[in-house]
Amino acid sequence: MEVDLLLGVSIQKKFIPSIANIIGTDMSTYKIIKRNQFAFGPVTSRNGDKISIALLDDCNEAIVSQAYTSFEVKDIAELLPEYLMMWFRRPEFDRYARFKSHGSAREIFDWTEMCNTLLPIPSITKQREIVKEYNVVVNRIKLNQQLIQKLDETAQAIYKQWFVDFEFPDEDGLPYKSNGGEMEESELGEIIPKGWEMSNLEDLSICFDYQRKPLSEIERKEIRGIYPYYGAMSIVDYINEYIYDGIYLLFSEDGANIIDEKGHPAMQYIWGKFWVNNHSHVIKGKEEFTTEYLYVSLKNVNVSHLVTGAAQPKINQQNMNSIRLIKPDINSLEKFNRLIIPLFNHLRVITEMNVQLSLLNDILLSKLATIEN
Repeated sequence: MEVDLLLGVSIQKKFIPSIANIIGTDMSTYKIIKRNQFAFGPVTSRNGDKISIALLDDCNEAIVSQAYTSFEVKDIAELLPEYLMMWFRRPEFDRYARFKSHGSAREIFDWTEMCNTLLPIPSITKQREIVKEYNVVVNRIKLNQQLIQKLDETAQAIYKQWFVDFEFPDEDGLPYKSNGGEMEESELGEIIPKGWEMSNLEDLSICFDYQRKPLSEIERKEIRGIYPYYGAMSIVDYINEYIYDGIYLLFSEDGANIIDEKGHPAMQYIWGKFWVNNHSHVIKGKEEFTTEYLYVSLKNVNVSHLVTGAAQPKINQQNMNSIRLIKPDINSLEKFNRLIIPLFNHLRVITEMNVQLSLLNDILLSKLATIEN
């Protein structure tokens, strides 16, 4: 049977769908990798100080680029592949791989260096215990991630019912539009419930871009700490200072992925103490228009027409502020917020739980070097 699942390896040490354009490519040079085999990219320079390596454990086989080195454990009665992968996940291993890397144009951690790596190998019984303990935490994190996604989807479904289909409960508790609720045309032609309006994002939010302060990698290395440093799409680093404190929405300003395939903007719903560079707009809801309302509203808006720039796609602050959103009457908005705010409260609790579970996994990995039979 022909194998057509093409995978790459990320610096998060996971297999991911390859984004390579393989049209017209001779696939005969690609490698087949099977379950419980490893693949790693030997290049360590410009790789976030990490080595890209992963264990195939969620499918029977796939193909990877010839640039990856693939290998497997000789005897699983002596060394479990899962235990070895735990060792590769340790930050100490990344530092070791970088230290042992060599080359001029680019530095690599080659197969010879990999084979010379020393690690403690406890009894197979002990390995099974360690892997089981680690997987309990990993599986809990996955379940929580699924719950977080479900909470987000539920909030989106409620928004669609209320502000897309206009089937929010009327005074009698019946779906508004399908039970004869009055609709009218806004000044720009949108059909909305009577008494509602359309408004620009600028009128419903407060923008805090003026507080942003980008820091170079060198500057961040001098102030490593516990507070997240956010970029356009995710946390970039952790530093010992913060600018913002509270619940905010980060709206990606520039980058290749500022909109998805439907034209919806890339956003991050975040809270606590943090720092932001200048690649994300920082906004909060104004008065009754909560940040949560802005989040679910903006996730349903097509903003592709607001993107400027070819080489570097961008949505500037002026264009972001011009986004049109529904402005319901205050009574309806308060009822909607009473439904979705508890969902986001739960989402934050589960997310914080995953942060703690990830820290626990880091501790488990750090103890591998001291494991005894």
